Amino acid sequence: MSLMKPVIPVLSVAVAFACFVNNPVQTQAQVAKKRIAYVTNGVDPFWDTAAAGVRAAEKEFKVKCDILMPPKGIVDQKRMIENLLAQGVDGIAISPIDAKNQIGLINEACEQAHVITHDSDAPGSKRLCFVGMNNYKAGRAAGKLVKEALPSGGKLMIFVGRMEQLNAQQRRQGVVDELLDRPEQNLEQMKFDPPGKIASAGPYQILDTRTDNFDYARAKANAEDAMAANPDLNCMVGLFAYNTPKCLEAVKEAGKIGKIKLVSFDEQDAVLQGIAEGQVQGTISQQPYYYGYHSVRILNALSKGDKSVIPKSGFYEVPIVQVRKANVEAFRTELKKLQAAGK
Repeated sequence: MSLMKPVIPVLSVAVAFACFVNNPVQTQAQVAKKRIAYVTNGVDPFWDTAAAGVRAAEKEFKVKCDILMPPKGIVDQKRMIENLLAQGVDGIAISPIDAKNQIGLINEACEQAHVITHDSDAPGSKRLCFVGMNNYKAGRAAGKLVKEALPSGGKLMIFVGRMEQLNAQQRRQGVVDELLDRPEQNLEQMKFDPPGKIASAGPYQILDTRTDNFDYARAKANAEDAMAANPDLNCMVGLFAYNTPKCLEAVKEAGKIGKIKLVSFDEQDAVLQGIAEGQVQGTISQQPYYYGYHSVRILNALSKGDKSVIPKSGFYEVPIVQVRKANVEAFRTELKKLQAAGK
């Protein structure tokens, strides 16, 4: 039996060549990992936990992630975002420092990359979605912790880094509305009480809201000044991660542990230890690990053309965790696991 060589039609060769020209083997640059940036609103251990979520997602989704933390506020954040755009980044997750005054910057970024917000939103911008907790509901949860600490009422002060951030405004209003027994507000149509005005109703009186612009020394000084000016102060509420630790330092040095109740946000070691030792009533955790993880997950999908990851509401809600003495050790154990996952 004779073997015959197969005849390849000329047309097939031409088609094969055309396919090669139109779909060449991908170069290294073409198969390079997508580049995603995670931009915070400052430098704080809170963001270290979020960064762990970013790194875990970076491994899982095989993307390249930059984590940028502006040390000097809005000017640094603007510079970082502009540099990222110049470098052709595929996606950016931004925690706006001053949402109203950064809409132009965010919209400019949206024209060049996939952009979402996290931690603090900029709902007036063209960002694709927001990843974070419901800050207003979280504020009301913190208000409930105050009620647990002071069931008969009392005088309190609120401490926060910046009131320009929407998350700070919403948290504060949640605390105020809960303590004054007001009905729950809608996020889209919220009315805010002026920060410098005393708010009171029933047994609770909110004397003031002190800001520190992420200056830790000033944060502690604010707590010291509050105690000096108000000897009958009963409670301090810290809205940012470092606020209650600084309040705790000031209260300890003044010998007023137990006399002044402390309510916190987030999960700094000093706060968790304070809860375990009965020095802090409790804290509201945003679960920042999942801010980082889901920001990368969503941006990775968007960079590949998958828009199904965007919630219809434009809000990917990360649930809060209320931490009290009864569950603080279990919370700490889980937190350490998540932090280790990002290494």
